[in-house]
Amino acid sequence: MGNRTITRADLCEAVYQKVGLSRTESSELVERVLSEISDCLVTGESVKLSSFGSFVVRSKGERIGRNPKTGEEVPISPRRVMVFKPSNVLKQRINDALTGQASK
Repeated sequence: MGNRTITRADLCEAVYQKVGLSRTESSELVERVLSEISDCLVTGESVKLSSFGSFVVRSKGERIGRNPKTGEEVPISPRRVMVFKPSNVLKQRINDALTGQASK
């Protein structure tokens, strides 16, 4: 297991290698999928990918925070945050990989 970060280019290359589309078509497919997911999240919709997980947008209200350096209290404005909740299938695959068991 490495600490490598997978990029858009890596995803495009994987689609190219495994699906058989041209590099241009693979890139367009990846971009369209990511764009669709982003557009749904921007409008507040949740995105659920079976056996992978869910992306959910949550609203957080205003609250008082504290500057850890100075201890000064500062207001934190209301905002929306995106949360990823992995599916049980993905969690199991991750843990199986950690223990060296074969995934299903």
